[in-house]
Amino acid sequence: MSLKARDTLRQYWGYDSFRPCQEEIINSVLAGHDTLGLMPTGGGKSITFQVPALILPGITLVITPLISLMKDQVDNLRARHIKAIALHSGLSARENRVALNHLESGRIKILYASPEKLQSDKFRSLLRRLNMSLIVVDEAHCISQWGYDFRPSYLNISIARRELPGVPVLALTASATPQVVDDIIKQLNFASSDHIYRLSFDRHNLSYLTRYCEDKESKMVEILSKVAGTAIVYVRSRKRTVELATKLSTVGITAEAYHAGLSPEIKSERQNRWKSGETRVVVATNAFGMGIDKPDVRIVIHYDLPPSLEEYYQEAGRAGRDGLEALAVMLIAPSDKGVLTRRLSMAFPPRDFIKSIYTKLCVFLNIGIEEGFSTLKEFNLRLFCERYKLNPSMAESAISILSRSGYFDYIEDYNSRSRVMIVVDKEELYSLRVSQRADNVLNTILRSYTGLFADYEYISESVIASRSALSETEVYDALLELARAHAIHYVPRTSNPMILFTRSRVDERHVQIPLAVYEHRRDNLRTRIEAMRRFAFETTGCRVNILLKYFGEEPSAPCGKCDYCRTQRNRHKKPDATLPSAIDTVRLILGFESPITIDRLISSSRLKPDDIIDAVRDLADKGELSINDGTITRI
Repeated sequence: MSLKARDTLRQYWGYDSFRPCQEEIINSVLAGHDTLGLMPTGGGKSITFQVPALILPGITLVITPLISLMKDQVDNLRARHIKAIALHSGLSARENRVALNHLESGRIKILYASPEKLQSDKFRSLLRRLNMSLIVVDEAHCISQWGYDFRPSYLNISIARRELPGVPVLALTASATPQVVDDIIKQLNFASSDHIYRLSFDRHNLSYLTRYCEDKESKMVEILSKVAGTAIVYVRSRKRTVELATKLSTVGITAEAYHAGLSPEIKSERQNRWKSGETRVVVATNAFGMGIDKPDVRIVIHYDLPPSLEEYYQEAGRAGRDGLEALAVMLIAPSDKGVLTRRLSMAFPPRDFIKSIYTKLCVFLNIGIEEGFSTLKEFNLRLFCERYKLNPSMAESAISILSRSGYFDYIEDYNSRSRVMIVVDKEELYSLRVSQRADNVLNTILRSYTGLFADYEYISESVIASRSALSETEVYDALLELARAHAIHYVPRTSNPMILFTRSRVDERHVQIPLAVYEHRRDNLRTRIEAMRRFAFETTGCRVNILLKYFGEEPSAPCGKCDYCRTQRNRHKKPDATLPSAIDTVRLILGFESPITIDRLISSSRLKPDDIIDAVRDLADKGELSINDGTITRI
């Protein structure tokens, strides 16, 4: 099994060996066992099901809640010549038909689907007709009501399991407490709990630091000025991403904002500039990070506190994936305690408010009583809140609760690029009677994109405009003209969330919000917020050990690198009169040679490596030197 898996890895991904834990999970899956993989952010979860999918004879079904992640993974697989498609609520009827045709013709190896699709008898009937080899449950913590992101739609997976007897399940998650692990196994009806594989949550190269400050903005600038390398600054509001990115740019640190409200094109452009190093810092909401594989992030700053240690760990874990030293810095102001407390009331507004939001939303989208089933509507949250004078955070929380209660699917990460498929034969293109402008655009598309006759392809109106010497408006009008002539099917881009009504509208009096969606999730959030509050404000031990215990792992020793461990070490450190101080030694060596690698710096001194590393960190904190990819430079 391992040899075949390694050959597949080498053929499609170009790697000669697996990362820790990957091969064990893959072998368990190939042996037909129900398997649970606990792999922290950056551990390489996708390889654990993509490699078996290419070895197993049939189709692998991947259940994941994030449409944006589905799209990214399908695009990446297709780029490796692996046949994959995604089925989700945001597809047009024609796109759905094309995808189903590909599936039934046997041309697909990996099928991504949202958990809501499993509610459909028609979709489950399709799965029974197909040759299914494996069911993958990504973000598996979503199936547990004790998880930080419980989604009732995930409970449909157990129905699919019963209807596909003998098909093994691989459940994957990056963060799960012991209670959640037990619940995942129970909810997914595992044949046994003998095949659980854990990658340690201890990131040895990552230092967790907390900085208490009155002025977070100045502290952020100070830290980024001292520590070199690529960075992410996490905040909790779209407005703040723009404010802080602007602030950093004004002091000479290249930075851009990133949040869910940006168009796919702008997101892609900013992400690419950051990946290439043209932009040093991305200031982002938690919309940034899923599927982002940039190994050399040297520092992640949490400007705002996340509501749970699960989210904090995932976001902080995007630093140092290359195994080199990296920092996770949390900025804390006195007001943050109150902010954490208010998060609970904002996330779970009163039930009457939630029911009123349901009525207002239906009116806003022109959905009448007993109407709307299977209707897909684009939704502008900003306009909705302006019309009804609503607090955006409370309104969005109410919409999320209604979505989890089964009244509609709220597809917040829909953000789709424009896509086109040619729906006539090649011969018919020559007899089309369209304007010269439309003909120009059609020829530009044919020259710029491949596969248009077989499937939908993503296009860029701005690229087409540039290549055809037209404005974007003219390109858009030409595409609509070609669609009216039945030459193409054109799905314009959208950056707004979508709402798919999964049942007809009911009267407000009959809106039911289940205990599991409201009371149980509220209690869970209260517990997680309290754990986050203690971690931030009442730390009495090594931060790494606190995180390890939270995720059910027994620590072996303090990390020696977090702010708590550093304080304790400095407090008990005794001066050595026989040798010059480590700080003086580092200063002296840097006076002769700068830049210098950490290995050369250590070998050039007579001190212990740990003492030199401590001195380097202290001098970096004081702004006397910078560290970039293991190289130290005097400032």
